[in-house]
Amino acid sequence: MTDTSAAIAPDILRCAYMEIVVTDLQRSREFYVDVLGLVVTEETETEIYLRSLEEFIHHNIVLRQGPEAAVAVFSYRVRTPEDVDRAEAFYQARGCRTERRKDGFVKGIGDSVRVEDPLGFPYEFFYEVEHVERLAWRYDLYTPGALVRLDHFNQVTPDVPSACTYMEELGFRITEDIQDDEGTIYAAWMRRKPTVHDTAMTGGDGPRMHHIAFATHEKHNILAICDKLGALRLSDHIERGPGRHGVSNAFYLYLRDPDGHRIEIYTQDYYTGDPDNPAVHWDVHDNQRRDWWGTPVVPSWYTDASRVLDLDGNLVPLTQRTDASEMEETIGADGFSYTRREEGEASMPTWKQGEYKLGHQM
Repeated sequence: MTDTSAAIAPDILRCAYMEIVVTDLQRSREFYVDVLGLVVTEETETEIYLRSLEEFIHHNIVLRQGPEAAVAVFSYRVRTPEDVDRAEAFYQARGCRTERRKDGFVKGIGDSVRVEDPLGFPYEFFYEVEHVERLAWRYDLYTPGALVRLDHFNQVTPDVPSACTYMEELGFRITEDIQDDEGTIYAAWMRRKPTVHDTAMTGGDGPRMHHIAFATHEKHNILAICDKLGALRLSDHIERGPGRHGVSNAFYLYLRDPDGHRIEIYTQDYYTGDPDNPAVHWDVHDNQRRDWWGTPVVPSWYTDASRVLDLDGNLVPLTQRTDASEMEETIGADGFSYTRREEGEASMPTWKQGEYKLGHQM
């Protein structure tokens, strides 16, 4: 058995960018730039580098032309150059495949290590980056639906409890999760920056990418995006919402890009940076965890997600979810179909051992 005790986890600052493979680069450009308003930092015939308005690093998303839609990497920035070394050693100690490039894998990013992590996801860690203009003061460039920051990723994996253990070893802290009465975890939201999450692990056949999320300042920005999509006769790109989550407390909208990659527009979650920030535990039968207003979720939310690539650019084979617990109700994404406990079984919220325990219904 490999001894991983000596491998120190890298000090991860935040999720930084995602590299996405698209099948029609021009059509994707129209969606991400002309419709959503992301800023072009740089582009070639085969790649487009985009960033949000308040970003100062080179990009938050890379669109790369390819034969099949997929996700090439989930990328995190680390605190120091030495943390890139620590990331490489951390994964090598776990027997994972790693690849290091001192000049980076993409434009604008320096010394980086990419890995095939224990869950089958392509992760990247970097420190060196090219700075670009932060457009926070360029209000002449703002649109009513301005996307200001990259907020988080969401990943689909067949074994959420094992994923939680691994991510905590990597230095992530769980802020919220979904559990049943036996304590089985069906989904977990994990953070490095002081918000609800930098990534989430949700149950289902995987590894797959469920969504990438960009933040707006206010709810009205999300409503403006809906109005714009309607005016452009592009409302079929809206998959779910707008609404408010129970988990994270955030206002949300979910869109599908021309290849079906899912994008969340997200705002108004909460601060989690104190060392004793209490974790929130949601009961898996509480329908308000996914939508605070109780709106049912469309089936595609549970079935659809983007495939991911290995370091050679090949699709990673899927592993089926095989949980024995209440399998007939389990349909993915955040655990269960729209269900509700019998009246009077529990109320919310209560406190349990210093952490929020959210019950079965309001």
